[in-house]
Amino acid sequence: MSDPNPPAPVVVQSSSGPKVPVVLVLVIALIAATGYLFYQVNQTRAEIAQMRDQLMDEISKIHETSAVTTQTSRRSVDTLKTEVDAARRQASQLAGQAKVDAEKHADDLAANLQKVQQEQAQRVTAVSTEVSQVKDQAVAANTRIGEVSTDVGNVKSDVAATRSELEKTIATLKATQGDLGVQSGLIATNGKELAALKALGERNYVEFKLGKTKAPQKVGDIAVLLEKADPKNNRYTIKVIADDKTVQKKDKTVNEPVQFLLSKATQPYELVVNDIKKDLISGYVASPKVQQTRSN
Repeated sequence: MSDPNPPAPVVVQSSSGPKVPVVLVLVIALIAATGYLFYQVNQTRAEIAQMRDQLMDEISKIHETSAVTTQTSRRSVDTLKTEVDAARRQASQLAGQAKVDAEKHADDLAANLQKVQQEQAQRVTAVSTEVSQVKDQAVAANTRIGEVSTDVGNVKSDVAATRSELEKTIATLKATQGDLGVQSGLIATNGKELAALKALGERNYVEFKLGKTKAPQKVGDIAVLLEKADPKNNRYTIKVIADDKTVQKKDKTVNEPVQFLLSKATQPYELVVNDIKKDLISGYVASPKVQQTRSN
């Protein structure tokens, strides 16, 4: 026969051990991205410097070739012009068929001259096009540097904003005395503050949501049994099971550091409940980073 009152679900979120806190991961990722972008900018600048050298060499060669070609073409044009003028003068002095032949020869020379001039114009146009393409490549390279530099600036701003927000949050945290009379560490009252504590990396943190059940529930390396949750008065009662011992923590309040000692740690563990609902509490357990046996 099934139990008419099944146990409430328990959700335990662990961030202890080798897991890196979310905020710290974000900061590291932003710093890594900044470093990568700086590397990319340097690589891009080196590539662009090399590209500029190559482009200048190409432009120099193009101008040199163009100068030689232009000079040769000019000589050819001048020679053809001289021949055309001479042929036309000769044709004007002749008569009959000789004049016709001379005029035809002059027309052929004129046509050849026009063809050479067209070829020369095409060469000049081709050189202008190549130079224009080289300039376009240089402009594109400069644009790429600007885009990468902008990305670097944005990432640096994000890193600075994240660090500033983290510092502001940590500055608002407070330490208080725990129920064992031991000075507590910084206490987080919400998820944002807990993320800041994780980023500090001074302790291990295990988040939990515990319903009212018959059996204790694991929270990290301890077990907790919720006996009473009073949301109206923000109080609760639990039993903590650790080192084969059971300790009752009665009528504790929200954000109060509940402390207990384990044989493997010189500093006390701290359990903090941030929220109390009917038959449900949620919060976190903070444990020392260094685990060792306490001396008696």
